Order: sequence, then C-alpha cells, then structure tokens
Amino acid sequence: MHNLKTITALGGTEARVDAFAHITIVENDGVSLASVAARLGKEKKCHTILKKLLGAVPEAGRAELHDPEAGFWMGPDQWMIGAPRATYELLADDLKAKFGDAASVTEQTGAWVCFDITGPAMPDFCERICPVPIRRMVAGDARRTVIHHLGCFVIRREADDHIRILGPRASAKTLHHALLTTAQAMA
Repeated sequence: MHNLKTITALGGTEARVDAFAHITIVENDGVSLASVAARLGKEKKCHTILKKLLGAVPEAGRAELHDPEAGFWMGPDQWMIGAPRATYELLADDLKAKFGDAASVTEQTGAWVCFDITGPAMPDFCERICPVPIRRMVAGDARRTVIHHLGCFVIRREADDHIRILGPRASAKTLHHALLTTAQAMA
C-alpha cells in the first residue's frame, strides 16, 4: 500500500504563511470547494436548496458567509460553495446528494488556490493588486477580477482587515509571487 501525502497548491506539505509588519498572506489549504449550476427548468428548486444550505441565495457580486458552508455568485444560476476540508472533504458528493436533479455539481477543490490576506494595510494592498473597489466593499461582497493576468475571485470577509482570494491552482506560484511582490513593495 502506498503512503501518499497531499501537497498544498504551492507544493509544500503544510500551508505557507508569509507575515509582514503590515500584512499577512496565508495559503489556506483547508477549504473544500464545489461549483453548483442550476439545471434548466430546475432553477426554483435549486434556489430553495441553496437557501436552506446557506440561509440565502447569493446574488450577483455577493457571498453568503454562512457557517460551516459559504457560497458566492459566479454567474447566472452558478455558485461556488466552500466548507472546511477537515469536515467536508467530500463536499461535492454531499452537495450532489442534496441537489439531486436540480443542479450540476462539480468538484473544484483541486482547481483553485485560496489565499487569506489580513492586516491593517489590506485595503492599500488590495488596491495595488487588483481593480476592485475594496474601500466600498462590505462583508460578503465578492468580485471576479484579474490579478497578475489571472482570473481570480476576491471576497470581503467579516473582519474589516480580511479578504480571501481564489485563483487558479495551476498558477498558484505565479499568483503567490504577485502577492508577495506587492506586500514587499509596500514595506
């Protein structure tokens, strides 16, 4: 039997943390992700299940920061659902069982890298790294944007100094380099 170990998006056996005096960048490897797309003619049923799961259906530009599951709008009748990997490792399978024929559910955990950015300089950092209106965003706002030529999502979390960035896992090192370069330039 093989003794396999998972690796993070940045290639380590533990999530990477880069701390500066003004900002902290944490590779968050503890999130399971799955996309949900309502099937044609089943939108109302899908919305009902989403509301039961998250408390509300995330609208355009918004996330529902529900505990333990959270979700954000990705496009018309499409959402990304996230939950702690420690307790929801099979999130996509769980969601498929809940949604049945109301939605198409796709495993996304291995497709995205997640970075949590915190610190008092987070708004300045965010303005330098991507064109989202961070100073007008409130907890639960979610935007699709470009960071260093990569399509990413930026989600304003509940703490005033916290954003979560989801980017393509295949470009995790490039995205991380852009985040580090920006943080270092601010020092």
